[in-house]
Amino acid sequence: MPSVASSPNGASEAAPVERRVALITGVTGQDGSYLAELLLAKGYVVHGLKRRASSYNHPRLEHILDQKYPNSERFHLHYADLIDFGSLCAILRDTKPQEIYNLGAQSHVQVSFQLPQYTAEASGVGVMNMLEAIRATGLEQTVKFYQASTSELYGKVHAIPQDEETPFHPRSPYAVAKLYGFWAVKNYREAYDMYACNGILFNHESPRRGEIFVTRKITKAVAAIKLGKQECLYLGNLDAKRDWGHARDYVECMWLMLQQDTAEDFVIATGETTTVRDFAERAFARAGMPIRWEGKPGLTETGVVAEGELAGKTVVRVNAKYFRPAEVELLLGDPSKARTKLGWNPQKTSLQQLVEEMVDADLEMAADPNAYLKY
Repeated sequence: MPSVASSPNGASEAAPVERRVALITGVTGQDGSYLAELLLAKGYVVHGLKRRASSYNHPRLEHILDQKYPNSERFHLHYADLIDFGSLCAILRDTKPQEIYNLGAQSHVQVSFQLPQYTAEASGVGVMNMLEAIRATGLEQTVKFYQASTSELYGKVHAIPQDEETPFHPRSPYAVAKLYGFWAVKNYREAYDMYACNGILFNHESPRRGEIFVTRKITKAVAAIKLGKQECLYLGNLDAKRDWGHARDYVECMWLMLQQDTAEDFVIATGETTTVRDFAERAFARAGMPIRWEGKPGLTETGVVAEGELAGKTVVRVNAKYFRPAEVELLLGDPSKARTKLGWNPQKTSLQQLVEEMVDADLEMAADPNAYLKY
């Protein structure tokens, strides 16, 4: 029951319940938008950080910013940047959050080979900046900090599946930067007794996934080919294996990690793996264009529509420019710890359900760009 206090006129009234305040970096991204929805539904005041851009850069948040969205008045956007320490301190002083979700990063693996220094600053040093900003503003004993780590840390894997004890072997500038952030979190937890934890997230997708990531690239191309707006989809390593889950499910696990009494690191994964090839097959089949593969595996292999009005049409080709300089062949996470300690269900959304949702959304969006907000 709420506590009761006396008002100046002697009447009894319930004491106000303190609202929880959360800060999300990277709120304009896929995970950030789903997490903002989750926290608002739980009654949080949510502050999100966005970087300055010359063009509109938060379409995933447009529905939340609408006054008709439930609890939209509790959602606030601020300009800041993980590589600008001063801006982080200012935001923390102004908002005084109890929970911080650090989702901001330069998160594209292929791009990290082209922008290694920037990736190191944004995805590695940026984590340290936020941790130091927490200390500089005196919040180290009152705030809970979540760091979005990544399965790319495992890289050239040393064990299958990968769990919290599996050795890391990063294979890209992105993974190396994230490894710096991972150990910074552990160090600050041990050195300053901060509630700071890493969620080692395996690949997670949704209709809100960026269009340059392979799953969304596939489903967007499938929709465009179906509607006659694109001729062919070009991919890299068809046999790379990934553990793909739904971002909506994964942000729930992020929240659960900050509701524990003690900070711990967790693998967030489905425990199932599949190939890029299989993902493409499922996506084309969902759109009524089942494909068969022709030619030897490699640069000359093609995907051809097996039946229907586009039967015989080549819709998938392999292009060498999409291969990584150092490939990560297989990622498969073991979510046992999260399932046991957090009560999280890693199989809430199946891979088939994920593919179908993404393809259906891209088909709708190809016909009506405003359909994006439904997802």
